[in-house]
Amino acid sequence: MRNAFSVFVVLLLSLSSFAQSSHEVFQLLRSWMLGSFSSEAQSKADTDYFHISLRMIPIWKESPEDFYLYVEQAMAAKMDKPYRQRVYHVFKDGEEIVSRIYSLPKPERFVGRNSNDPEFNLITPDSLILKSGCDVRLMYDSVNRNFTGKTDEGTCPSDRSGAAYTTSEVTLYEGRMVSWDRGWNNEKTQMWGAVKGGYDFRR
Repeated sequence: MRNAFSVFVVLLLSLSSFAQSSHEVFQLLRSWMLGSFSSEAQSKADTDYFHISLRMIPIWKESPEDFYLYVEQAMAAKMDKPYRQRVYHVFKDGEEIVSRIYSLPKPERFVGRNSNDPEFNLITPDSLILKSGCDVRLMYDSVNRNFTGKTDEGTCPSDRSGAAYTTSEVTLYEGRMVSWDRGWNNEKTQMWGAVKGGYDFRR
């Protein structure tokens, strides 16, 4: 009986340790995603890449299970005219973490806004427009200390430059994010996006 009780205690401690580890990993991802990033160094080393600015700021109330980010991407020379504005809802799904992508109603209202800007209080999560099929599922690699994730192939529709769908791949490190977005037609010919590899954003 005593041995059975000891095994039960060890099991409980193991589960507690896993839960704490899972929480820590989730918070680590959040801290790595937040901030302002730039591909300036990459653009100077390789002229096939543009100098792009990327901002990811927290909005709304977060919980231990999820958080929301406002994401703004622009050419560095045109910061007041971002070409991509999104909201990411990041949440736990078993051992994976999902980044669910939304567009915003009237996105021009939010250009250059910060986390505490009251403009974000004028919208709620249910007013966002889901980018169906565009979820990015992230896994943590404790050996290489990074998060990697991608969309499922063929599920994220696109009508840009003759593409039928888009794929996104991301690798996230502390202070760095490599993001590779590409558009494909139904014959799996690449229609837009970087060819050599992802954009290398540094904080």
